[in-house]
Amino acid sequence: MLYLIIKAQKNLENNIQIMKAKHTINLHKGLTFFFVLGLMFVYQNFTLGAWVYLALHGTYGFLWLLKDQLFPDKQWEQFASIPQSIFGFILVSLYWIAPFILISSGTVPPLPLVAVAISLNILGVFLHFASDAQKYYTLKYQKGLITEGFFARCRNTNYLGEIFIYTAFAMLTQHWLPFLILGGFISTVFIPNMLKKDSSLSRYSEFDDYKNRSGLLFPKLFLMSDSKQQEKTVI
Repeated sequence: MLYLIIKAQKNLENNIQIMKAKHTINLHKGLTFFFVLGLMFVYQNFTLGAWVYLALHGTYGFLWLLKDQLFPDKQWEQFASIPQSIFGFILVSLYWIAPFILISSGTVPPLPLVAVAISLNILGVFLHFASDAQKYYTLKYQKGLITEGFFARCRNTNYLGEIFIYTAFAMLTQHWLPFLILGGFISTVFIPNMLKKDSSLSRYSEFDDYKNRSGLLFPKLFLMSDSKQQEKTVI
């Protein structure tokens, strides 16, 4: 009897650890297209704003799944318990509030706003995916500090791209709540992860110099010359 109890406990522990963090995120990304499409049918809203939102957010979700196959993010490979996975899914589902507001309210965003949102979304996907690809394939063949390409002037280009993506979604709703939710993710998830990354990269001797010529989130496009920087230090 004791043997059966111990065996059952071990099986339960193994089952709890079979889910990786990425499985929760991938499930949410993959369902987004169908969730938004479902909202359109429930509220019989097939206006321009709804279709544009479906195209942008739905396609982003499918591209995320492709990205996970081609160049997965290492931080999402860690295992998570079932309660953690459920909580994580509920948390990322806050992003679904934006399409709910847009489609249920029947709001039709003006064309100039749609154009800006599409452009911002395309820029965000480019920065997010391209920088992640550079990071993945660079570290795959050569470990170390990445200080060129997308990371030459910005240490977190991928996060900047993701912020652009969700800002575009929020813009289409013309409502304050999606912006508040995005701000919550930035302050409680994105920024802590950026600071944690900086702390990890500080073990490299060249990090201080790299930090001075790159921004945490926004790129440092204009750098002070060494002579002017020394002059400023003396003063």
